[in-house]
Amino acid sequence: MSINLINYQKIKSIADSYSAQLVAVSKTKPLEDILALHQEKQIVFGENYVQELVDKFDKAPSSIDWHFIGHLQSNKVKYIQPIVKLIHGVDSEKLLMEINKQAAKNNAVSNVLLQIHIAQEESKFGLDEQELTQLLKNISSGKYPNVHIKGLMGMASFTDNHTQIKNEFISLKQLFDQHASEYQLDTLSMGMSSDYQIALDCGSTMIRIGSALFGERNYQKS
Repeated sequence: MSINLINYQKIKSIADSYSAQLVAVSKTKPLEDILALHQEKQIVFGENYVQELVDKFDKAPSSIDWHFIGHLQSNKVKYIQPIVKLIHGVDSEKLLMEINKQAAKNNAVSNVLLQIHIAQEESKFGLDEQELTQLLKNISSGKYPNVHIKGLMGMASFTDNHTQIKNEFISLKQLFDQHASEYQLDTLSMGMSSDYQIALDCGSTMIRIGSALFGERNYQKS
């Protein structure tokens, strides 16, 4: 077992003080580590490999809430739609369309977050402000009845420049505030192990913490 319970208790306490939800990012980590953290009353776990999530879901207790937090391909939606409580990182209307389609097949409504591109790296996925506005209009018109937009998410640049990170988070919070009332958005997911405190200070309601809880990841999986 490689979980850091001291870090977990500290970060959970900080998140609670901001009334923010902690998502324990357990990708590439064994089920035993997830179960150990679950015993500490951690409910929400985030995965970003479809097959790994399906395998863990089949073996884990039903009291765990699974979030899919990675970049999701449209052809993989059918595998995770029935088993996740929230899909982070919806970065295109094509993907939203497929989620709506699969949810309709299962007579369900999928909760999702729209991913906004706030980082300077081109490698990061996400919608720009104009794309977000158009997508929200399409959703409010009833085009996707089997999708519920809970809010927005974003990832800051991978940098030691805290001012830059803060500015990126502030820009996302401003975008969230601009649309929250009209579209009943209640979730702003930003902040990871290296920058969660900045994110919380900027208004995050959900932080995604992996390495600070589980140690460094094994990236041999595909």
